[in-house]
Amino acid sequence: MSGHAAHGLPLQALGLGLRTGLSLTETQLQLLQNYLDLIQKWNKVYNLTALRDPAEMRTHHLLDSLSVLAPLQTQRPDQPLKVLDVGAGAGLPGVVIAIARPDANVTCVDTVAKKAAFVQQVAVELRLRNLQGLHARVESLRDSQYDVVCARAFASLADFTAWSADALAPDGIWLAMKGKYPVDEIAALPPSVEVFHVEPLTVPGLNAERCIVWMRKNATAKGGDDITAKASS
Repeated sequence: MSGHAAHGLPLQALGLGLRTGLSLTETQLQLLQNYLDLIQKWNKVYNLTALRDPAEMRTHHLLDSLSVLAPLQTQRPDQPLKVLDVGAGAGLPGVVIAIARPDANVTCVDTVAKKAAFVQQVAVELRLRNLQGLHARVESLRDSQYDVVCARAFASLADFTAWSADALAPDGIWLAMKGKYPVDEIAALPPSVEVFHVEPLTVPGLNAERCIVWMRKNATAKGGDDITAKASS
């Protein structure tokens, strides 16, 4: 693989996040680097992320987001997807998913206009026709029927699922990126939300616990309205 990223760091470094067997083309790796460069450029004015160091941004943002791709491939293999990234901020992991999964149509929603505008600018500059930034509250996205609704460092599991329940397709799944195994948050979920898998993640270069909490709607649970009732006010 030839080519070097800006700041003198090789594109191959991104490949460290792909030990699970997922492969990206050199074009996709370059798009990821270009995306990182855009974050750094816009950060100077819009404060998209607290991290400023390119190496830390690569590890804490790109590699962290890349770690969900193989698990997502396992849960939803090689099929067109509608993905909603809730509280997307600078577009993590939504933009990364859009780059790595061209078959996925990704919407990054955020209540902060400048962050949604940034994602839209990324879509234009990187020519990602399967990506859009949306300035809205996720609760307003009713009957959108997304196959996967994901979030990274967004809110408690109860709030996340409650606020986005109307956007999730009946057979859709929630992907919540968390740090340590969120025992208390899982216990606080209503019966209408089923946790069907908690998947440990390994992020190269990141010495911290990471996991995905996979959830879906529990159609057999009594009192289906509980899914929205347990969100904190």
